[in-house]
Amino acid sequence: MTTDEDAITILIAEDDRASRHLLATCLKRGGYKTIETDSGEEAVRLAIECQPALAILDIMMPGLNGTEAAAAIRRETDVPFMFLSALDEGAVVQKAIDEGALGYLVKPLVVPQLIPTVQAALARAQDLCRLRTAERNLATALSIGRGTSVAIGILMERHRLTEAAAFELLRLEARSQRRRVADLSEMIVGATETLNAVGPGKAPRG
Repeated sequence: MTTDEDAITILIAEDDRASRHLLATCLKRGGYKTIETDSGEEAVRLAIECQPALAILDIMMPGLNGTEAAAAIRRETDVPFMFLSALDEGAVVQKAIDEGALGYLVKPLVVPQLIPTVQAALARAQDLCRLRTAERNLATALSIGRGTSVAIGILMERHRLTEAAAFELLRLEARSQRRRVADLSEMIVGATETLNAVGPGKAPRG
């Protein structure tokens, strides 16, 4: 059974009290923990401080509106977000997508669709998180030097892996051996060169 401490936290920023209460109630019944505010400015602060798994932002909030809050959250954190609005127009939906939203809820809320929509957004957020991690790892590998890049290439060929997967394997193995990635890469490259040097073509003639 999921406890409150284990529950996924979702930030709700909605200035309409009734909509905010309905959204929070449905999410809590679905097993989620909620943080609630009626302000875009407060939403940005809470996203930075609490790092929720997802932020649901009403587009038409006074002061800092939903799209402005989303831009600030995206600039300051990796917290994914989706929008909430009474507007269901193509241009508004497209703007939400352009802002990087993972979903779009239309008021009045359709309760049976709420949890599946949020679950889909969270799944997409996890995919994007894995992609960002892989990209950062790969960028780190490429910045370390040629030896690491060569070692990654060897692992890719030997284990039929992508670049990101090969680097992750290299990183985890280095951690398990308590070695630097660069040092382990040098060992892999050296071992491969040694094996190549004693291949069939190098067998002594008798």
